Amino acid sequence: MKPLLIAGLAIILTLFVFARRGDARSQMQNRSAPSIAARARGNVKVIVTSADKKFAEQAPLSWSAASSAGDAKIAVDGSKKYQDILGFGAAFTDAACFMINELPAESRAKLMKDLFSPDSLGLNVNRVCMGSSDYATHLYSYDDGDEPDPELKRFSIAHDEKYILPVIKQARAINPDIFLFASPWSPPGWMKANKSMLGGSMRQFYFPAYAQYFVKFLKGYEANGVPVQGVTIQNEVDTDQDGRMPACLWPQEYEVGFIANHLGPALEKEGMKTKIWFIDHNYNLWGRAQASLEDANFRKYVDGIAWHGYVGDASKITDVHNAYPSVNMYWTEGGPDVTNADYGVDWAKWGKTFTGNLRNWCRSVTAWNFALDEEGKPNIGPFPCGGVVTIDKNTKEIRHSGQYYALGHFSKFIKRGAKRIDSTASVEGVDHVAFENPDGQRVAVVTNSGAARSVSLKDGDSTVDVKLEPNSVTTLVWE
Repeated sequence: MKPLLIAGLAIILTLFVFARRGDARSQMQNRSAPSIAARARGNVKVIVTSADKKFAEQAPLSWSAASSAGDAKIAVDGSKKYQDILGFGAAFTDAACFMINELPAESRAKLMKDLFSPDSLGLNVNRVCMGSSDYATHLYSYDDGDEPDPELKRFSIAHDEKYILPVIKQARAINPDIFLFASPWSPPGWMKANKSMLGGSMRQFYFPAYAQYFVKFLKGYEANGVPVQGVTIQNEVDTDQDGRMPACLWPQEYEVGFIANHLGPALEKEGMKTKIWFIDHNYNLWGRAQASLEDANFRKYVDGIAWHGYVGDASKITDVHNAYPSVNMYWTEGGPDVTNADYGVDWAKWGKTFTGNLRNWCRSVTAWNFALDEEGKPNIGPFPCGGVVTIDKNTKEIRHSGQYYALGHFSKFIKRGAKRIDSTASVEGVDHVAFENPDGQRVAVVTNSGAARSVSLKDGDSTVDVKLEPNSVTTLVWE
């Protein structure tokens, strides 16, 4: 029996040793490898625009259960969801369409594909001007004449049929999902107190005729195969621009009365589903927006508020949202200055601007002119803007603005129907916003306006370290 006892003890001891080795090996693997949940998420795709990179895809990053970035974290929480996203775009002004139309056919086709194809920038929430804005080849409305024409017998969109409608049609052929909204800079001069499209104010006497002006415009575009899904009643209701360009003052009670008693009922009568947005001006008119929405008859006709970013702070949009959470918010204008030295490299400036609007409930971001020449023309007004792209009027060479790159960091990756999700950070000088696409994919756009730094992105129990280049916009995409 003694030999058998000794053999049994030997076997037990051997099994114990192997078990201890297995436990040690398992512990080492657990210390050195990500958690199963982290591994299952896949890698993080990284796209960067900086001084020497343009939409440059970097080596993918791997999730881990810990981060070396200390407290510099951007924490994403997909359980907290906010507004759904309509999209991103710019304006089909008369000037922009004229410049695009002047391109040789091959160059025009390449630019249009770059701007509108879902495989490229995919810009899909775009603006058209009802009559001339300040960015036009000349001053015009759809019913010009010295004498009043309340029956709109002179009404015609023939001007737009030359190159505006063809350019929009080409864009829609590339991207059928384009959402188009229209804004007038001025009614026809005969509808105004000063009898001119330059400055002045609207006359209430012509409200019924002006409502039909909108109906005729919408029907005219529809007949040309270009449906318009939204309108604002006036670009920048609170200024007449000192009579230096097409503009029109609309006091609050005029705007409320026109929409509640004329435009809303006119569209309703025609069975038109066109969305009505109001204000179409700066953040500092947040108080006016809230006061207008107190009118229930007005409120039933409006889908949302259009905002510009020239004056005030985007946080005021959230104040209005908190008061009227069912009213949608849209950002409808903002453009670079072609005379600025940083015109081609200010992507961080625009990344920060777009982030601010999206973090304050805007469902869309629409920049100003798609294209202008190297002097910011054609232009019949006083302001030196630039296009999303510049087209040299002589050589037809195309140059991208910093705004072009900033737009792309959002539009290329955030799909229509995406939801903004919560993101918080303790990183001074870094702006961030995060989304969940309809297919569950997540996207974060991080703008670094300062020196190079490292941050960590945290989603649930997983983090990934991200190096941010100076003056950069970085898009992060993960499953």
